[in-house]
Amino acid sequence: MAKSTSGICYLTGAGPGDLGLVTLKARQLISEAEVIVYDYLCNPEMLAWAPKEAEIIYAGKKAGDHTLTQEEINALLVEKTRAGKKVVRLKGGDPFLFGRGGEEAEALAKAGLRFEIVPGVTSAIAAPAYAGIPVTHRGHNAQLTIFTGHEDPTKPESSIDYARLAKQPGTKVMLMGVERLEQITQKLLEHGANPETPVALVRWGTTTRQESVSGTLETIAQIVRERNFKAPAVAVIGEVVTLRDSLNWFESKPLFGKRIVVTRTRKQAGKLSEKLKTLGADVLELPTIKIVEPNRQQLLEFGELVRDTHIYDWLVFTSPNGVEAFFDMFYRIYNDAREIGGVRIAALGPATAAKVKEYRLTVDLMAETAVAEGLVQAFVQDGSVENLKILIAHAEKARDVLFKELTRLGAIVDEAIAYRTVPEHDSEACARFVKDGADLITFASSSAVENFMALKLPLPANLKTASIGPVTSKTMRELGLRVDIEAKQHDIAGLVEAIEAYYSS
Repeated sequence: MAKSTSGICYLTGAGPGDLGLVTLKARQLISEAEVIVYDYLCNPEMLAWAPKEAEIIYAGKKAGDHTLTQEEINALLVEKTRAGKKVVRLKGGDPFLFGRGGEEAEALAKAGLRFEIVPGVTSAIAAPAYAGIPVTHRGHNAQLTIFTGHEDPTKPESSIDYARLAKQPGTKVMLMGVERLEQITQKLLEHGANPETPVALVRWGTTTRQESVSGTLETIAQIVRERNFKAPAVAVIGEVVTLRDSLNWFESKPLFGKRIVVTRTRKQAGKLSEKLKTLGADVLELPTIKIVEPNRQQLLEFGELVRDTHIYDWLVFTSPNGVEAFFDMFYRIYNDAREIGGVRIAALGPATAAKVKEYRLTVDLMAETAVAEGLVQAFVQDGSVENLKILIAHAEKARDVLFKELTRLGAIVDEAIAYRTVPEHDSEACARFVKDGADLITFASSSAVENFMALKLPLPANLKTASIGPVTSKTMRELGLRVDIEAKQHDIAGLVEAIEAYYSS
């Protein structure tokens, strides 16, 4: 049958869960896709790479809960590809390793449609590696056997030769068999496998939700049952499991096993989340605020002040958000950065200064701590501000310390409302917080505290809190929250450092 030349389907391995293990080709295809059909085991964060106009379809299947049957998925891929679309079929791990990618390829081939296979990193190797278990090792084995614990239930008999498998040397890795672990281990024992053979199971391998249990071929089923250890998990059988004691690098990270809530805006959460994930934390992003433009009248006034920045002696930024809002407005008005004139720039704290430098401008004055009082002191040490014109770009309802103190010192101060923070409610994240709880919740601003408390969510009994600095801590205490951790350096890096130190002590 002649192949259709319009549409094409890419059967793409989405990797084992860690976003960093997705291939470059997979990411490129996602960014160009017109239709994406993804599975239960795919990390949903990769969907953020898709074009806004892409059609995204969930086709997840897990035990007892199939969104679509395999036949329906095959038909869907044929339909979308035949319609001339660029279809990316995302499958957890590798599409051809017990992923039924072969069946989907056959359906596309039978329909005369174009397709390509994009291999992915399989959990059969990656999950054990993240648990400190090399599936091959010169000193222990020279053979690897991968088998499934979830065969086609319509088959009259198992295609797995347990007699041969039991006697097979080297490492054995089983995918998708947690529910049948007791029967499978029993069959291996019945066919002569050594009951003392080390076994480990790795759940949600390579992700910050990873859990591992170890035992022997004789005891592992009971251990899994007692701990209520559920799918999805990979089982590793063999002497290489003993290497886990010395090679368990991932689960030894300082924040591993800690569920940490990030309450920053969706746009800003990424930086903090990534730093915490790098240290092993399971991060729940629960945005309580979002940044929006000032109201119409405020926006007009802001534009006028930005237009006249060149007449000021000092331009003061109190947050990275203010910097972004200012230059967004500035480049709506001007095409040339030199229109900012000879104004000197002051920044409240290192994070704000770093944001200014992204616009290729020098910060002339910076408070060592990200509090208004610190910036006032920096001005005092720099020299007299009497009769100097100062423009402060800040949020609506910001503290008035800078305005009052600089005015008291004789400066002529104007305030520009650069942005507003308004409440945001993510019902899915709130539901997970209530259901699963958390070990720690982080706050990077007073508005995040206020809006989180307004949600009136039940707090876990042992929930700890972390604050970015004294102003945020003050708001927390006023609203009845205990402050367990406060950053000494009042920025994201300082907050992460304080959290790591708290859990390492």
